[in-house]
Order: sequence, then C-alpha cells, then structure tokens
Amino acid sequence: MPEPPHAQERPDGERDRPPRARNRAGAERVFVVVGYEDAELLDIACVTSSLDAANRLGARPPYRIRLATPGGRAIGCSSGLRLDGQETLERLTGPIDTLLVSGGYGHERAAADTRLTAHVRRLAAESRRVASVCTGTSILAAAGLLEGRRATTHWAYAGLLAAGHPGVRVDPAPLFVRDGPVSTSAGVTSALDLTLAFIEEDHGADLARWTARALVTYLQRPGNQAQMSMFVAAPPPDHAVVRRLAEHIAGHLDTELTAATLAARAGVSERHLHRLFSEHLGQSPGRFVRGARAEAAAHLLSSTTLPVSAVARRCGFGTAETLRHTFQDVYGMPPSRYRLAARPAPAA
Repeated sequence: MPEPPHAQERPDGERDRPPRARNRAGAERVFVVVGYEDAELLDIACVTSSLDAANRLGARPPYRIRLATPGGRAIGCSSGLRLDGQETLERLTGPIDTLLVSGGYGHERAAADTRLTAHVRRLAAESRRVASVCTGTSILAAAGLLEGRRATTHWAYAGLLAAGHPGVRVDPAPLFVRDGPVSTSAGVTSALDLTLAFIEEDHGADLARWTARALVTYLQRPGNQAQMSMFVAAPPPDHAVVRRLAEHIAGHLDTELTAATLAARAGVSERHLHRLFSEHLGQSPGRFVRGARAEAAAHLLSSTTLPVSAVARRCGFGTAETLRHTFQDVYGMPPSRYRLAARPAPAA
C-alpha cells in the first residue's frame, strides 16, 4: 500500500491534497473482525486493508484492527491460506466501535455453533455498530441480531437465509443495507463499499475518496446498487430462446421491446413468452426489459457526462422524466443523485 500521496495537480489547476487529520487526541476506534474456520479471505481483507489505508492517510482517531477467532486460534481460509487470530473471541470485551462478522463457506457451521453466536451477541451489545459481510449475515441472524430488520447477503444464499429466519426481511438486491446500528453487505467485494461508507461516516468524504484512490477503486458504489448486473448475470444457457432474447434486449435497448415484439421475434405466443421468462429469469419480460434499461442507464450515468435526457434516449426510456420515475423505483433516488453518488474518484 503506498504512503499518503503528495499534493497533486487537478485539471482546474487547484492543488488536491489528502484531508488534514482530525481529532488527533481521540482514542482509537476498535474495529473487530470475527473470523472462523473456512472463512473467505477476501471478506476479511477488503475490510482490513481499507481501514489500514485510511489509517495511513490520516484517519484520526485511527482504527485499531483486530481479528477475533474462536479460542484465538489460527483459521484456515477457503483459499487455503491461514490467518493468525489476534484476539480470543470468548475472552474479548468491549467497548468496541465496530464488530463485523466475515462470511465464507464455513458460515453454516459457525452459525450452528451456539457458543460462537452467543459471544457475537454479547459483543454486539458492547459495540457502537455491528456489521457482516456476505454469508456472515447468517451468523448475525443466528445470534438474533437481525430479527425484524432488513438485511442482505450474497444473492446465492438469500433464499436460504429467508427460509431459515422468517423474522428477517431479506432483500437480495442491494450491495449493502444499513438498518439502524446493524449493517449487512452482499458478496465478497461489497465489503469494500460498506467499509468505505463507514470511513466516510467516521472521517468524512475526503478521506473516503483518498482511501478509494489508494485502493484504485470507485469512491463508493451506492448501497442500493444491484448485486447482480446484466453484464455478469447471464440467463441460463440451457434455454436458447431466453438466451437469444436477453442478448437482443441488451443490445437493442433503444428499440421497441414490448412483449408482443419479443414474442414475435422468438416465434412464440405472448403467453408462452411470459411463461419462459418467469421460469428461467424469475420475472416478466416487461420487468426484465425495465431492469436492463435501468442498469444500462446507471452505467452511462456513472461512466459518462452525457445529459440525463441523452441517457434516457439511448436506453429506451424516451424522456428524462420516464427515466427519473424508473430510477426512483429501482434505485430509490433520481438519476442526478445516483450520478453524484456513483462518480469515481478523480484520477491522481
């Protein structure tokens, strides 16, 4: 990780500097990451490396990062690497600023370990905020910390979480969800987005921006950005009609994509088209088209300077007003606010 950069010239001629350290006399922020056997290394590293970068860039008070494990033992990660525990979970006491439970393939065994979940519950009561990454949500749920709360997890495990914990309002779509003092994030690298949100909350937007720059990533993807993207969430390849239509939709968003048009293109009835989309994509053709257009618009808003009206036309919304209504429904914010939130950090 590079040391804090020197002042750099911005295109407008102004000097751009890392933020001045604040609250130098303040106590450390104790940030405890709970790990266990067969945890996901990236779930842990996204958090700890981001906090370390923030410390190097002047976080005051700094984060004191500790890995707590059962018995204080070293844990084997799913990648095969081992991490030494720094704290014994059973002996650790507060006060703790942030308690975060990592995810990983070992989450089911960890969630079934009543001693582990009891200590997570005990430590949560001594923490200012509580969080989880990926399938670590299941451990918070088993500890009773998500009852009545909205939460997310890795999209592939959302159904299992909802079935096993009916008192949790599982939302599989967002990158992360913050419900009061409890935050949950989606799969793996969404831990980076959540941690940057914590850094911004604790130390301001400037330090979060410089941390993102040091990590060579976006400043922060909005928490309600979808986990699954049309660019990576391909439809099942075993049904040729659905696959061809999905590819056609993605490549022709600015054309007429009504159910009637799509059915005629596929040579099936509208009723059969609805049945195919429901079976293979879990949604109607109209909803799939709307989602594809919304995500394409989100991509253009975050990666170009095109006016909102031009983005709307390119993505098939016709008017900026139609795009605005769709964005409000899908992302919970208007396009202009999304563009501001999703804007990458300025180039160094």
